[in-house]
Amino acid sequence: MAGEMMTGNLAAAWGARLADVDYIPAFPITPQTEIVEALAKWCESGAMAARFVTMDSEHSMMTAAGAAEVTGARVFTATSSQGLLYAFEVLYSVSGWRAPLVLVNVSRALAAPITLEPDHNDVLAARDSGFLQIHAETCQEVLDSILMAYRIAEDERVMLPAIVNLDGFYLSFTREPVIMPDPERVKLFLPPFHPAHLGFTASAPHALGVAVLGGVPYTYFRHQMHLAAMNALEVHREAAAAFERLFGRRYDVIEGYRLDDAEDVLVMTNAFASKGKAAVDAARAQGRRVGLLRLRVIRPWPADAIRQALQGRRAVAILDQNLAPGQGGILFQEIAACLYHEALRPRALCSFIGGLGGKNLSEGEFRAIFEQTAQAGVQGKGIGPVLLYTEAEHREMVQLQVLAGALKS
Repeated sequence: MAGEMMTGNLAAAWGARLADVDYIPAFPITPQTEIVEALAKWCESGAMAARFVTMDSEHSMMTAAGAAEVTGARVFTATSSQGLLYAFEVLYSVSGWRAPLVLVNVSRALAAPITLEPDHNDVLAARDSGFLQIHAETCQEVLDSILMAYRIAEDERVMLPAIVNLDGFYLSFTREPVIMPDPERVKLFLPPFHPAHLGFTASAPHALGVAVLGGVPYTYFRHQMHLAAMNALEVHREAAAAFERLFGRRYDVIEGYRLDDAEDVLVMTNAFASKGKAAVDAARAQGRRVGLLRLRVIRPWPADAIRQALQGRRAVAILDQNLAPGQGGILFQEIAACLYHEALRPRALCSFIGGLGGKNLSEGEFRAIFEQTAQAGVQGKGIGPVLLYTEAEHREMVQLQVLAGALKS
C-alpha cells in the first residue's frame, strides 16, 4: 500500500487528529511549530472538532493541558528543547495528577551554546518526571506511536501522561511515505476517553488530591505511580498486538535489527538508528557479525527485553546522542545497570557519544565503533565514553580558535 508523503511534524499532527482529541493548548517553538500550525488550521476550518488555544508560554500550555485532562478531555500538545524545560515544573504535577495526556517532543539540543539541531538531552531530562516515553525512528512510527500512546496512557492500569519523541530536522522536516490508518479502525483501537475514576466534567468540577502531605502518604502515592508505569509494559504488549491486528504494523518496546547471530551489538534510538542500520549492513558485507538494538520505549525502562536481547553477546556498544557532563552517556548507565547481574552478560560494554547538536555520524565513525567494540570484546574490557569527532572536525575547530585569537588581537 502506497503512503502519502509527509513530514514527521505533519505525521504528529495527523496522529492527534486521528485520536480525535478534544483540546489543544499550544505554544510554537522551532522545530515543532509545524505541528501546531497544522492543528490550528484544521480546527479553524472545522476539519477537527477540538478546541485550539494559543497560550502565553510552555508553562501555561502544560498547566492548561493537565487541567483539561483531569476533567475527562483527551488532550494533545507539543513542544521542543527549551520549551520542554520551561514546562518542566508542570510535568511532575501533571503526572502526579495521573492525567494521561500525550505530549510530542521534537528533540533539539539545549542552550548554551545554542543550535537548532537535535540531540536527546531535552527529552532524557524528563525521564524521571513520571511521563511514559516512546521514541520514534520514522514518520510512520510518529503517527502510529501517538495512537498507541493514548491507548496505553489512558488504560486504567496506567493513567499516566506520555511523551512521543521525534528528532528535530532529521525527522520533523523530512518527508517520508506514511500510510494513513483508516479512521474507523482507529476508533476500534482507541475508543473515546471515559475515565472511570473521574466521572465529572468542567461544568461539575471536583477537587482532586493535590495537597500538602507528609512522607508516609507521599511515599505511597509516588510508589503507585511507579507501579502504574511498570504496568505500561504489559499494556504496551497488548496495544502492540491489537495495533498489528488492525493495521498490520508491529511495534515492540525494543527493535532488533540483524541480531540473530550477532556477536557485537550497537544500541541506538530515534532517527539516527536508520544510519546505524545502514552501517550494520555495510559491516555485514565485510564479514562482521554485528547487529543493532533500537530502544523504542525508554520509560518505563524495558529491562527484561534488553537483557534478553543482549545476553550472550561478545560486546555491546551504546551510542548515546546525549551527554551528561561529569558522567557520560545517559543510556549507557541504564543499560550497564540492567545487565550487571546477568550471568551471560556481554564481555565488554562500550560507551560512545555522538550526534550532539545534530552532528552527522559518518560511515567512518560507525566503522570505528564496530572495530573498537570487537577489540574490546576480545579483550573482555569495556571502553569509553568515547566522543565521536573526526580529524577534519577537529581541524575546523582549531582554525576557528586561531581566527578568534586573531580577531582579539
